[in-house]
Amino acid sequence: MDVFDFMAVYTFVFGLVLGSFLNVCIYRIPLKKSIIRPASSCPQCGQKIRFYDNIPVISYLILMGRCRNCHHPISWQYPVVELATGLLSLALFIRYDLSFQYGVFFLFMVLLLIISFIDLHHQLIPDVLSLPGMVAGFASVFLLHHISWLASLLGLFIGYASFYLIAVGFKYATGKEGMGLGDAKLLGMIGAWMGWKALIPVVMMSSLTGAVIGTAALLLARKGLRVRIPFGPFLSMGAMVYFFFGPQLLRWYLNLFM
Repeated sequence: MDVFDFMAVYTFVFGLVLGSFLNVCIYRIPLKKSIIRPASSCPQCGQKIRFYDNIPVISYLILMGRCRNCHHPISWQYPVVELATGLLSLALFIRYDLSFQYGVFFLFMVLLLIISFIDLHHQLIPDVLSLPGMVAGFASVFLLHHISWLASLLGLFIGYASFYLIAVGFKYATGKEGMGLGDAKLLGMIGAWMGWKALIPVVMMSSLTGAVIGTAALLLARKGLRVRIPFGPFLSMGAMVYFFFGPQLLRWYLNLFM
């Protein structure tokens, strides 16, 4: 195994381990609990999780998705978040090597993951994540110079303002809550990291994916339009796809019509 292969495995394992901590954040941040103390425990029986039962993905498989103490089912979210974090870490390493860019963009991916799963469970995008995420996105421009500061600033304001106007307009027209302001802040955060030019393709991909998966979820739930589907996970997914495959997708799209 050469150095590159070793570092690839290392970054993947690092992502798996960090993913375990992200699960703690996803569970505790909406409840406004400390993400440091106390130690992780089973939400059902309260038994502290032993270190050998907290090995990312592997422990879930060994325990067959159940608590060792009370045998209550463990959510599929835990191995999925761990595996997703590991794969994102590996993908960033392949693109940027073990560099400053790897670390900064990994922060962006981590924020998107945490926000997605919190929104999925609570239909909530905490300001404690999206607002610092905006600041970090704008600051990243001066550290990495991947886009101009103006593109980042425009992305932040256009992203937030566009969804804010849609949310306010929908509520004014129907008297009901439609899109939450958390989605506006999330799109503003994505714009700050990726620039204003990324907003349209990200929203297009998010809307298409959301429409397909949302329709399937409504049919499976058999509750008609009474089921509210969070849009944050689709925005995050669109941002991740565009981040890694944006130029290729754009070329493919243009080739369809040219």
